[in-house]
Amino acid sequence: MSASVNYDARAFIAGARVDARSGARFDCLSPVDGKKIAEVARCDAGDVDAAVQAARAAFEDGRWRKLAPAHRKRVLIKFADLIIAHADELALMETLDMGKPIQYAKGVDVNSTANCIRWYGEAVDKLYDEIAPTPRTALALITREPMGVVGVIVPWNYPMIMAAWKIAPALASGNSVVLKPSEKSPLTALRLAELALQAGVPAGVFNVIPGYGAEAGSPLALHMDVDCIAFTGSTKVGKLIHVMAGQSNLKRAWTELGGKSANIVFADCPDLDKAVAASIGSIFFNQGESCNAPSRLFVEASIKDRFLEKALALVPSYMPGDPLDKKTVMGALVDKTQHETVLRYIEAGQKEGAKLLAGGQAARVETGGYYVQPTVFDGVSNQMTIAREEIFGPVLSVLSFKEAHEAVSQANDSVYGLQAAVWTRDINKAHGVARALRAGTVHVNQYDEDDITVPFGGYKQSGVGRDKSLHAFDKYTEMKTTWLRIDSPLDV
Repeated sequence: MSASVNYDARAFIAGARVDARSGARFDCLSPVDGKKIAEVARCDAGDVDAAVQAARAAFEDGRWRKLAPAHRKRVLIKFADLIIAHADELALMETLDMGKPIQYAKGVDVNSTANCIRWYGEAVDKLYDEIAPTPRTALALITREPMGVVGVIVPWNYPMIMAAWKIAPALASGNSVVLKPSEKSPLTALRLAELALQAGVPAGVFNVIPGYGAEAGSPLALHMDVDCIAFTGSTKVGKLIHVMAGQSNLKRAWTELGGKSANIVFADCPDLDKAVAASIGSIFFNQGESCNAPSRLFVEASIKDRFLEKALALVPSYMPGDPLDKKTVMGALVDKTQHETVLRYIEAGQKEGAKLLAGGQAARVETGGYYVQPTVFDGVSNQMTIAREEIFGPVLSVLSFKEAHEAVSQANDSVYGLQAAVWTRDINKAHGVARALRAGTVHVNQYDEDDITVPFGGYKQSGVGRDKSLHAFDKYTEMKTTWLRIDSPLDV
């Protein structure tokens, strides 16, 4: 099916589709079957500069930032409505481009993207500034102002959602945006820009420049006229983003990076079947290509055998299928490189002594796509490669513990601190363990339940700053104090 699709994958700058200035393109291959679905504009520093200039011009003349918040709200809500109206198109594009099952591309990614944009649109005219408690001889106003030009670099695993988490609060605040999607999944970002324009976001306010990281991402992070750079991706690249922000104009840099989330199941778990289903479903959701995937499962020793028996019974239901089939629950990895990376990690786990209980092989090889079986390792040490490095694939490492402090110590023994979970019927234990875990989100007796109202981000090398919730506005606004001297206050 992907062979018959040919999307317009030119850049989107100043309200129009344009080729890269060099004329260069690169092939976009579908992980579903390895076939080409588009030729994508291969943007470089010249295109980045053109997009930034367009964004700067739009910001300076105020065509967007000077609009009343209620006006921006109406435009963003219309933008969200258009996303829903084009749900089938966007979902198909996402599945062909990235490999996730079509049921999730539509039911999760499209809906979450629209909801995020709508929520920030609704929020922007409900934010109030402050007046400081000064003496009667002064009036001090504390106001938020848009930063200016916001550069956004997003990964390939949730192309629309990750973009929405950043562009929605940035646009709602009155900024102009230059978005660089991953070269592995650029198509929906380009379509979103067209829908934003159709909704009423003025030309130049939202620009999209596809391309490779070194050729387009680095020039965006280094650009002297970009006021803020927001990045989601690997910790390795995130560190470079901070360096480039400092090397250039000391732009604000916000990074949401890797994870190796710990999922701790105690013997007094209130519902073992629920814990098993959530643990297995969450690690294999999106083919394991989630920064918050619970890839380290800590099970109390006294229930481990029973837990694994139930877990292994569920694994076959996650065998990869045709992503375009509405019944498929696990699709293809994003490309050949990621496919090979995941298989190398599986090989490393076996070489280091972990016991392979399920999976471990490539799947659906006859399709030409990039599929890996759902994989479970037992007997994992917290020092093994598969327990320390982010695999970004359907690979679960099972560890055991006897005491709560042992579980917490092992869980915290990681450079990452994105998410974690604890399963117990003891409220004191739940609260104590949650407080002790060094993670941005701790789930209790569930995994991955949340919504747009709560912040998302991590501790340690999982990044800085928070996406989602009203706290995201802190990333895309400057706080200004205006101090007014009142020389002759009325004595009344």
